[in-house]
Amino acid sequence: MEQLNRIELRGNVGNVRFSEAGTGKMARFSLATNYLYKNKDGDGSVETTWHNVVAWESRSIPDISIIEKGCPLYVCGRVRNSKYTAADGVEKQFFEVVASRICKVEETAVNR
Repeated sequence: MEQLNRIELRGNVGNVRFSEAGTGKMARFSLATNYLYKNKDGDGSVETTWHNVVAWESRSIPDISIIEKGCPLYVCGRVRNSKYTAADGVEKQFFEVVASRICKVEETAVNR
């Protein structure tokens, strides 16, 4: 059986941190996606979900400097689960998206 771990997101960038590891550049950023729906009263509601994303500069992502706070991005990648032990000794778990492709989204495409 074929296995698949792929996620595609289109949203707006929140916080961004750039760093260098060896000879490569890396960006860690948050991406907000919105889900629009009608609640039980029939009123429009918005549910915002924040995703943690990691992107390494590579052939498929040649320029990570396009990642700026507030800009709309399309991100394709895979979900990774990580664990760590916090300062209080409690083991914590989090999920992040490891990007394999990133591109800016034109405003007209977002509003379709």
